Amino acid sequence: MTHTPPLEHHPRPDGLRLAYRHRRGSGPTMIFLPGYRSDMEGGKALALDAWAARSGRAMLRFDYGGHGASDGRFEDGTLASWRDDALLMIDAVTQGPILLVGSSMGGWLALLIALARPDRVVGLVGIAAAADFTQWGFTPAEKTRILEEGRLLQPSDYSEEPDLTTRAFWQSGQSLLLLEQEIAIDCPVRLLHGQADVVVPWSVALRIGEQLRSSDVQMLLVKDGDHRLSRESDLSLLVATLSTLLDSLS
Repeated sequence: MTHTPPLEHHPRPDGLRLAYRHRRGSGPTMIFLPGYRSDMEGGKALALDAWAARSGRAMLRFDYGGHGASDGRFEDGTLASWRDDALLMIDAVTQGPILLVGSSMGGWLALLIALARPDRVVGLVGIAAAADFTQWGFTPAEKTRILEEGRLLQPSDYSEEPDLTTRAFWQSGQSLLLLEQEIAIDCPVRLLHGQADVVVPWSVALRIGEQLRSSDVQMLLVKDGDHRLSRESDLSLLVATLSTLLDSLS
């Protein structure tokens, strides 16, 4: 079962279509949650899908509205709307237990989804999870520009096009902050983070770990790892982490 699942679309209530690829298989369905401006065809998503194919495991990849092959404009999305896109796809396409794998912003969304679907989420893996980044990821001057001008453009490390942050996205993030109180998640959690990450400080992983209610939390720090954690060694660590976690759940 090594084929690439077909590209399919599922409509949102507003008619916008979300693109996804669903690999059927055994065990909890792995759900990959991409980062800000990323999509389901990124290196980590493809590496996990290839491993799922080899091991016969179920996996769902999809694009939030305004990302990748999905309909919509990126600038119309917010943290809440992309969380709701993920919940829609999970509820419409999958059944039974799920294991969330979130990269960067996707790690923040994974925590929000686990809070919204505690009866279905049996495990969570964060890769440079960027929880609360609207709070710590901008200077006071940048926050002022976002609020007064409605948008902030910044050079991107990963694209020729600048990164856009809208007022609506920033306000949505501020309404969904998690790190100032207990995070009421009880499933096993694994947090992978590069200590050379200049985008999301690895101290964020420690803060997430402190705030999680679950007693089964492990942090894996990669001393020379950057934000993407997409080197072969990083991908091998991710697969090994998932494999061990899934084995412990069976």
